[in-house]
Amino acid sequence: MKIYLTHCSAKKDASLKDTGAVTTPDRLYTSAFVRRFTSKCVERDVGWAIFSDLYGVWFPHVEHAWYDKHPDTVTEDEFRELVRDFDEKLGGYDEIWFYYEPPHYHSFYDRLLRSTVCGGRVKKFSDLELIG
Repeated sequence: MKIYLTHCSAKKDASLKDTGAVTTPDRLYTSAFVRRFTSKCVERDVGWAIFSDLYGVWFPHVEHAWYDKHPDTVTEDEFRELVRDFDEKLGGYDEIWFYYEPPHYHSFYDRLLRSTVCGGRVKKFSDLELIG
């Protein structure tokens, strides 16, 4: 089993801020790199998720509320919980393809990928044409 994953973005649908309304990740994140990623995954009909600095691995069918959490603000306890969530939700996958665009990539995600027990199954990539 294979899944494609990317990290979250600070750019989110502002109309949802402070409303308490819940939504799916493809609707919440408005940054171009996340939109390109989710569109390509949907177009190619592959499994995908977003890694949220607050919610952890966020699958497309799950709904959460708008939030503001930067990787620099993740505490050690929160980090351990995010790693546990990553391991639990992605542990059954043989291949985890982690999409990133260098200008938007934070070193926090390298730390996460080094800390997960799934690390040996993670392949980082920056070319959307590799999806599929």
